[in-house]
Amino acid sequence: MASLVRHVTIDCADPYALAGFWVEALEGTLGEGDEPGDDEVLVESAGAGLLFIRVPEGKSVKNRVHLDLQPQDRSRDEEAERLMALGATVLSDQRRPDGTGWITLADPEGNEFCVERSKAERVATGAE
Repeated sequence: MASLVRHVTIDCADPYALAGFWVEALEGTLGEGDEPGDDEVLVESAGAGLLFIRVPEGKSVKNRVHLDLQPQDRSRDEEAERLMALGATVLSDQRRPDGTGWITLADPEGNEFCVERSKAERVATGAE
């Protein structure tokens, strides 16, 4: 049997604070017993879990791996606006006039992630 991805691990300066952003972003929950000051904090969600680990060094280059988020019950643009209200910032806007494309955001510690079109938006344009 093949291995399964248990969680994606993300190095950061403040695991609890960054996990707070991702709990809201993914509408997930914190791992049982996780609290401020912990060196490891888990976010559990309907998709993969995210494990935030405290490291001494700051982020210095572009991520080699990033998350692609697909909204379930709102449009890509609505989701991007919601995430920016939570503290994400725009890094690159690849949205096209025909409705295709994505937007690349950064979480509060600068980790890149993308917001793609929802399944409904993809179906509407024949992309799925």
